[in-house]
Amino acid sequence: MATGIPKNNWNGIKPLPNGCTGTGGGKTDVHVVYEGKKDEQEIFETKPAQCRLLWSKRCETTEPNRLYFGDNLAVLAALAKAPQVRGQVRLVYIDPPYATRSVFQSRKQTDAYVDLLEGAHYLEFLRERLILLRELLADDGSIYVHLDDKMAFIVKAVMDEVFGRANFRNWITRKKCNPKNYTRNVYGNVSDFILFYTKTADYVWHRPVDAWTEQRACKEYSYAEPGTGRRFKKVPVHAPGVRNGETGKPWRGKNPPPGKHWQYPPKTLDAMDARGEIFWSSNGNPRRKIYLDSSAGVPIQDIWLDFRDAHNQNIKISGYPTEKNSSLISRIIEASSDRGDLVLDCFAGSGTTMAVASHLGRRWIGVDNSVEAIQTTLRRFAKGLEPMGDFVNKEEPGEAEASIEATLPLFDTPTPLRVEGPDIAQHTPITALGLFAQEPYQGELDAVVDQWKDWIGPPVSVREKSAAYSVKRNSKKLLAKRSPRIVAKATRSLAAVPLR
Repeated sequence: MATGIPKNNWNGIKPLPNGCTGTGGGKTDVHVVYEGKKDEQEIFETKPAQCRLLWSKRCETTEPNRLYFGDNLAVLAALAKAPQVRGQVRLVYIDPPYATRSVFQSRKQTDAYVDLLEGAHYLEFLRERLILLRELLADDGSIYVHLDDKMAFIVKAVMDEVFGRANFRNWITRKKCNPKNYTRNVYGNVSDFILFYTKTADYVWHRPVDAWTEQRACKEYSYAEPGTGRRFKKVPVHAPGVRNGETGKPWRGKNPPPGKHWQYPPKTLDAMDARGEIFWSSNGNPRRKIYLDSSAGVPIQDIWLDFRDAHNQNIKISGYPTEKNSSLISRIIEASSDRGDLVLDCFAGSGTTMAVASHLGRRWIGVDNSVEAIQTTLRRFAKGLEPMGDFVNKEEPGEAEASIEATLPLFDTPTPLRVEGPDIAQHTPITALGLFAQEPYQGELDAVVDQWKDWIGPPVSVREKSAAYSVKRNSKKLLAKRSPRIVAKATRSLAAVPLR
């Protein structure tokens, strides 16, 4: 009789805790075991946050955008009990702590972001939130988790457990900065990583592409069709693997090459040939024609080189220390959601995800427990971004927001970067949102809310807005039809907030 030890007690390792199996995409045969790992049911019983509404303005949709100040675990637990949110989130993007054991400061050198967790404490901190985020995701939803090399590899194993290994889609490598001239004996660290998972195999996906350049198109689509002039390239009509069905049978008297099969049944190949989509070589070998005008562009791969963090004095930023590139977030949102969909970021930081989501016509929920983050986000919503190098400009006396933004550069590399995305365009204030604070609330945001109200200005009536446009156009004929009181108030409104 064979002897041995139980599989779940190998070499002294404790039995696997409950909740180690994945859901939604099948189980994984690799598990991360560590002290303090909770059962999923215990995580589902997390006490939900009770929140008070500090400020609100409704938007056109039935459910307003939401910005929460509080512990994201408790807020996620509350959202998981809300039927209008649970199972309705199309996309989650999070940029959680990286286990750096650091405290990050904003431009004005106040503590903005604390990242002191490490090891098992960090893993369980993130796993609890991933499990609740899974419950919030729609069945066709996606999640992107942005990490660096300290924890990305082990977090992938945790995400395999939570979402199922079958639902892993990509390990995206992003070039985050310019090359580094290290004095120590290592390669320069210029990359971080984004783990892309879906809840199920059926998910929203709009393949991102780079537009064709004339040079690249001519090189890849090197043939021109006689008569039509359409450019095309030739690709095989067979694929690896032996098949015994229709695709393994002869077509036009030719068998597929050894060890391969036709990509399509013979009747489909006949139809393609009748439409002129098959190219026959001089020795009678078929190839399929792929036309340039049928291609939207070059499909994006899993190495992203164009989305570096701010490093140029002319780039517009919020000043928050962990701010990510707007174009990076734009690519993710456009690829994995549709207009009107709900996007969630529970490590909201400077508000990049919410700002880009708004500009792209998505609804959003943001959560952060930092007063500095909420203040930065609201300022961004009201005023947009500012050039990273504006610290060299002399402050205007009496400027209202001088106390908000001291100005320090994040990086000192003067290399140009491609367009930063929606925030680089002319700013449109984002005011349709509800601002919530977790109880017990001690007034931490009172000054921030007062400042927010000053930033966005008083409500503008239709008559005042019309008069303000008259002021803007300096139309004496139109102004003559308005009362002096309305004109004066409209002038103040125009100065306080852009009209739209």
